[in-house]
Amino acid sequence: MELLKKLFDLLNEKEAINPVVLDMRKTPMPTDFFVIATANSQTHMNTLRDAVVEFFLLNNHSLIYYDKGEGYDWLLIDAGDIVVHVFTARGREFYDLEGLWNDAAKLFQA
Repeated sequence: MELLKKLFDLLNEKEAINPVVLDMRKTPMPTDFFVIATANSQTHMNTLRDAVVEFFLLNNHSLIYYDKGEGYDWLLIDAGDIVVHVFTARGREFYDLEGLWNDAAKLFQA
């Protein structure tokens, strides 16, 4: 939980919009936590992605995959037990992961 709180705090420091941490352990998803945040521009999306990747590396937390491209409405950083989703406002509304997984408990939210 301490790592999740630090990650949540990092997203807030980087001015992510409405970050939230969902507890996925009681769902059929093969991960423990979803971290969802919105960026205000493509540059902000890239900044958030890079900060999260660096965060995992500095905390010796393995990374499975992360989107390296640009121009998307949704970027994914998969660290196994923690999957971070960074959206544009349009992407977050369209994919609505929080609505899709509304039975998952919100551990942290802005």
